[in-house]
Amino acid sequence: MVEKEERPKSGCPMHSVAPSELTYNDYLRVSDLLSLQVSKSDPPHHDELLFIIIHQAYELWFKLILHEIDNAIRFMNAGKVLRAQHFVNRSVQIVKLLVQQIHILETMEPIEFLHFRDHLMPASGFQSTQFREIEFAAGLKDEKYLEYFKNRPEFLDRLKQRLNQIDLRSAYYDLLRKQGFEMPEGAGDLERRSTEGVPPNVIQAILPIYQTPSDHLELYLLSESLVEFDEYLGLWREHHVRVVERVIGSKQGTGGSQGVGYLRTTTSKKCFPSLWEVRTHLKFEPSSQGINVGL
Repeated sequence: MVEKEERPKSGCPMHSVAPSELTYNDYLRVSDLLSLQVSKSDPPHHDELLFIIIHQAYELWFKLILHEIDNAIRFMNAGKVLRAQHFVNRSVQIVKLLVQQIHILETMEPIEFLHFRDHLMPASGFQSTQFREIEFAAGLKDEKYLEYFKNRPEFLDRLKQRLNQIDLRSAYYDLLRKQGFEMPEGAGDLERRSTEGVPPNVIQAILPIYQTPSDHLELYLLSESLVEFDEYLGLWREHHVRVVERVIGSKQGTGGSQGVGYLRTTTSKKCFPSLWEVRTHLKFEPSSQGINVGL
């Protein structure tokens, strides 16, 4: 007598998956992912897992931000303004999430962090290669940071590559020039070399977009998304400072930096200073806006 093959139970998709078929855990490599949280404290301190996961999650989000910035640059180079804006905006949404995420660290009691903090030395968030890549990719290119990676050639090569590639700021300026705005060629490099702030001719080239947004709507939306990215990256820096101060006070950083003192010096950084400065030069012109001042 041949036994009947037992049919999979209905209602649960797991019962219908053959051993050779791709599963959720396989696709996301969940087992590999969950094996990466290795504590340095012995025995492992309870809060070290929190600390590791938050920072590993940051690095995953940093990877995605770089992915989206590269795509935005590609579309800027192709003159596809709204597609570029789409990917800049996605980066904005990620950074907004990062601002919220940092505050999870505040659930850790300061004294608890001290139980495992010494095990982190001399590692430091200062050494996040991907965060430096984000700065370089956005237009904040500073060669002095290469010095901190000189003993790690694989990371140094990545940063040098970013340093030599077109960045988001330069791609934006090139886009404006190609679309007929009086943007000087190589404006990104001119701005970086300037010791007197944003060159006036860069401001003048951008001014029409902000003076009459309706005439340049796609470029205006892109410009504002770049500003918003800059704004939330700055907010992340400020929130980071407050959280670090709340957890360790004025202690020296694990990597030897001044800790909170150093972090405070970074909060004024701007990836797109011209897009902030242009607001200072706007003039209200009722006639050009089609406004009836008699109403």
